[in-house]
Amino acid sequence: MQLQFIYVPTQDLAGALALYRDRLGFDELWREGEQTVGLGIPDNEAAVMIDAAALPGSGPGPVFSVEGVDAWLAGMDGALDVVVEPFDIPGGRMMALRDGDGNWTYVMDQSTA
Repeated sequence: MQLQFIYVPTQDLAGALALYRDRLGFDELWREGEQTVGLGIPDNEAAVMIDAAALPGSGPGPVFSVEGVDAWLAGMDGALDVVVEPFDIPGGRMMALRDGDGNWTYVMDQSTA
């Protein structure tokens, strides 16, 4: 399991980019259409993924990559509070869970990339 991004859902992509990219100086790494933008933090391996196509009710949180989401989830033996079952994303699969305090965590793979 490896940290890939910090997920930041937004209702205003232009406003979020004005803050993170233009004011804070994050580098635009990639775009997924006009809804999702990946930003690199200068002098840091961490990245931020800003998403205007956010899952309803989702919150910000870390996105970890695994080899295969479905196999990883099966190995957890039902011990997680899964709030979004695995679904297809460009290049792979993603799911969401919450910890005991209600914080969101996302797990993804790039199995079809």
